[in-house]
Amino acid sequence: MKRNATSIHSFSPEQVAAALGTASDVPIEDADNPRTQASDWETAVSSSSLPELRAKLAARRRRGSQKAPRKIPTTIRFDSDVLIALKSTGNGWQTRVNEAMREWVESHAP
Repeated sequence: MKRNATSIHSFSPEQVAAALGTASDVPIEDADNPRTQASDWETAVSSSSLPELRAKLAARRRRGSQKAPRKIPTTIRFDSDVLIALKSTGNGWQTRVNEAMREWVESHAP
């Protein structure tokens, strides 16, 4: 059977021992790969099986109680020119429409 290229030793045991003997015990600092701190592991999740890990991660993803009343998704039809004008005001246009509708409802309450 032909030997794989990975099975060929390129260094003799003596060469390995000599290299290890001259190696410094001072760790090399690498800015791209810094050492981890204890604080890095405070939120780590450990598990012995994939189903257990999935359950733990799913529990972490649950949303808490809402600070404000939840909004209800709905569908509304606008004329195309009105929708283009609303969207052209940038991000948050739906929130601004909601505020405008709230003002209208409050001013037209029976």
